[in-house]
Amino acid sequence: MSSSGLRVAILAHSTNPRGGVVHALALADALADLGHRPVVHAPDPTGKGFHRRSVAATRAVPASPASGDVTAMVEARIADYIRHFEDAANRQYDVFHAQDGISGNALATLKQRGLIQRYVRTVHHVDAFRDERLCELDRRSIVHADGLFVVSRFWQAQLQAEMSRSATLVGNGVDTARYSPVATPGDQALRSRLGLRAGPILLSVGGVEHRKNTLGILEAFRQVHAVHRTAQLVIAGGASLLDHGLYRQQFASRMREAGLPADAVIETGPLGDAEMPSLFRLADVLLFPSLREGFGLAVLEAMASGVPAVVSHIAPFTEYLGLDDVAWCDPYHPGSIGDAALCALTEPLRSRLIANGARVAQRHDWSRTAAAHMATYQQMREVHYA
Repeated sequence: MSSSGLRVAILAHSTNPRGGVVHALALADALADLGHRPVVHAPDPTGKGFHRRSVAATRAVPASPASGDVTAMVEARIADYIRHFEDAANRQYDVFHAQDGISGNALATLKQRGLIQRYVRTVHHVDAFRDERLCELDRRSIVHADGLFVVSRFWQAQLQAEMSRSATLVGNGVDTARYSPVATPGDQALRSRLGLRAGPILLSVGGVEHRKNTLGILEAFRQVHAVHRTAQLVIAGGASLLDHGLYRQQFASRMREAGLPADAVIETGPLGDAEMPSLFRLADVLLFPSLREGFGLAVLEAMASGVPAVVSHIAPFTEYLGLDDVAWCDPYHPGSIGDAALCALTEPLRSRLIANGARVAQRHDWSRTAAAHMATYQQMREVHYA
């Protein structure tokens, strides 16, 4: 390794504020702080660039128009990546690191064609796609990788059991300088823009998706609203490459039947990265009763912001959260979610969860996550350039 560090190409599936993209940017910044030269890549069909600025360099990969279903879009984005890296000038890196199935498939093809020697992939979680072609592509991106990273022991065990692949556990982190309980002028500006009242404010992050259990969240909120008549539910995010149209239709139908005030449930859509710390601070509770997660970065962000979290009692949450760190719930029973939310709003549990959450956040540092990659990076380093 030269004195200027490793040149690392980190490839994300999009520029949107999704967990894997957030992880990629934060990892790159931490690697840059360690003296390496990472560049985060992503297809950028809008031309707007990444959802936030970063210390590390970024590269927008030209994206072709994609019409039709999700599978066609995924295959188009794989082709975009392949075209980009077919140019030898774009392959001057020591390590190629895919964060998802789209970029992993592109690197698998480049490897098969001899344009790169090897690549590594982070498996945040394995999606259960209805389309068999998407399942095949996701699996291909994993089995052809020369090295694997995971963010939780749960997915480490799943890869070993289902694909006989070992993976290095790298974990996740949170920027406690950005996410903190300290109020800023932007907090009240966002409160006004979203139309938030005195609350309590219950926050859900990730948009309306089955995996995020938004229908369960809505039913739980109805329970909370029956006790706290001024309560509001904020559903933030939702930028996704997958098609959640049917689930959103079900959600809209449940909303019509819920009998809630018109401003009780607020869908923000994707928010600017600069607004997310304010959004967490405005919340009284984070509702995160996911049915499946790779790690759950939003939980760390809430904890760092001084917000108690309601979390599914499933792995991977049970790996890094203790009995008294969050209000645990059964994600398959809305009543359990609602009970946990009401408890998290009530003293003395609320103060205890906030204090314990702050300690959990302090333990999760991005520099540790970056350092956990280094042994594999050194093994996977390109010897020459094609």
